[in-house]
Order: sequence, then structure tokens, then C-alpha cells
Amino acid sequence: MILGTDQIHKRICEEKLIENLSERELENPESVVIDLRIKKAFRLEGTAFLGVEERETPRAVLISEFNPRKKTELILKPGEYVLTETIEKFNMPRDLFCIIKPRATLHRMGVISRQSIVDPGFSGTIHPALYNAGTISVTIEMGARYVQVFFIEIKGEVSAYRGQWQGGRSTTEGREKQV
Repeated sequence: MILGTDQIHKRICEEKLIENLSERELENPESVVIDLRIKKAFRLEGTAFLGVEERETPRAVLISEFNPRKKTELILKPGEYVLTETIEKFNMPRDLFCIIKPRATLHRMGVISRQSIVDPGFSGTIHPALYNAGTISVTIEMGARYVQVFFIEIKGEVSAYRGQWQGGRSTTEGREKQV
């Protein structure tokens, strides 16, 4: 079952389900989703490896960051791919998970968003990726709402997330053994 905003807000207040939400999302959310804002954008550099037991992600080089006292922007050129980080932090209980989708405005600009789910037991910021598949440069103001999440209730037993992305880190910082 997908949770309505009344249930989401109740759990935000009682369990700190999501921290650092904007005033708009606390007071006037739309539909059954909560919009998340872009805090950081990273360019990926180096090499990557995904093996049976080990992995290594490329270096994440910070190229833009939200500053509440000064407007900052990310300019995403055609063919560019960036990893981002949300302002909001999740504290997921074992009976919920989230699916993240891009806001429709990104589609209308030619930007594709890719992300994983937010697992039960996960705590931290999330890192949606943005890819400009269009033919024009797209400017995104840091702090803008860019992805949205909806919460789905889990019935039955579940193993809590215990992976290495716990806490919201953005890169592996070298080769590491997978959990």
C-alpha cells in the first residue's frame, strides 16, 4: 500500500522518517509524494569496477553545492551525467521502502534521472543521477525540487539494509569488498 501524505507526515513527526524537509513539503505537499531538493552535484572521474566480491566506484568531484545564502546553479550540458545528493536525509523503518522518481519538469527538459530504491533500515542522504539526453543545456538551481519519493508499506518480515552505502556516502574511495 502506498502511504498518503497524512501518514507520511505522521511518521515524519513521530519517527523522523525524513529530516531537513522544506517548509513547502511540511505544510503543502502534493499528491502522494514528497519532493526532495538537490544539495550537491558531482562529476565522476577515474575508473570503476564491479566484480563478484569487490567493487570500486569512480571519484566523485564536487562541481556545485547548495548555499542558502547565495544562489548557485548546476549547468548540465547535453550528454553530461552527474551524481547528486539530496538535502533531505532518510531514516527508514523496517516496514517501509521508497521509490524515487524524477519530477516531470526534468523530462520536459530532456533530463533523465536514475536512482535506486530507499531500502528498509537505510539511514542517510540519497544520490540520484542526472543525465542530459537532450540537445540543450539545462540549468538547475541548487536547492530546487528535482526528484520525488513515495512510500510503500511492507507486509511481512524483511531484512534491514546493511549495505555499505549506509549513512549516505557517495563513493567507495577505492576498491572494497562488497557486503
